[in-house]
Amino acid sequence: MRVFVQQLADELATEAMGRRLSLLLNGRGIVYLRGELGAGKTTLSRGILRGMGYMGAVKSPTFTLVEPYEMGERAAYHFDLYRLEDPEELEYLGIDEYLESGHLCLLEWPEKGVGHIPPSDLLIELGVLAEGRSLVASANSAFGEQICRGLIESVK
Repeated sequence: MRVFVQQLADELATEAMGRRLSLLLNGRGIVYLRGELGAGKTTLSRGILRGMGYMGAVKSPTFTLVEPYEMGERAAYHFDLYRLEDPEELEYLGIDEYLESGHLCLLEWPEKGVGHIPPSDLLIELGVLAEGRSLVASANSAFGEQICRGLIESVK
């Protein structure tokens, strides 16, 4: 399993990392985003969406559970499972349709959906440091390996 580690100085660096990731993701895949509240999951997601060409507001889908973003023929779905009481609620949301769409799916708090969501291609863990954030990206599929390899190559 390939792993990429990077320290991010601030919100701008986190969003810039998201833009780098968007180029490698190319509008597809399942990405889990883990980290405590305020770690930068939504900021990273905003960068990914901006890198895909989305220019509107990007907010945390904490209350809606999912926010769809359409950019021409491409789409991305941003989930926040933090407020999920029971993973079975995901069936009412129709999560399978989103995850099987072939479009990019970003899932914050994926541990809340265990048993009802497939494994990710990429797991991104964000941590709060005294200054900035840490990002650890771990591959969980051949596509995830390709993404991590691209991130590693981009810093050489």
